[in-house]
Amino acid sequence: MGDPRDEEAPGGSGRRARGELESDVLAALWAADGPLTARQVLERLPGDLAYTTVLTILSRLHDKGMLVRRREGRGYAYAPVRDEASHTARRMRSLLEEGSDREAVLTRFVSELSAQDEQLLHQLLAGHEERGEGSDGRR
Repeated sequence: MGDPRDEEAPGGSGRRARGELESDVLAALWAADGPLTARQVLERLPGDLAYTTVLTILSRLHDKGMLVRRREGRGYAYAPVRDEASHTARRMRSLLEEGSDREAVLTRFVSELSAQDEQLLHQLLAGHEERGEGSDGRR
């Protein structure tokens, strides 16, 4: 269980949970044209965060293997390991694998898609089958 100080305080004090901060930092890095320093990330984030908070989040994301960093001056510049689409797809797959009834989860997911997303999914699956790839992604 995480540090309770990292969670949003009851009563809506505006304090963001660690997961939300990590998402905000990743979003800032994905939107950038290249690696960013902690100061540059801080400038792109909403709210009134401390520099040390941003530095801590960047270090945690690096430790989790989600960011790479290179020396820049006395500190580091950070960049995401994966693009946003790859990151989201990996999270979706991880959530799917956690469930005990994969078919039920996929059925519910598909039933809640918009008509446009459902059509896109059909097109993607048809293209996947045309390439002769199996369910494990191999030919």
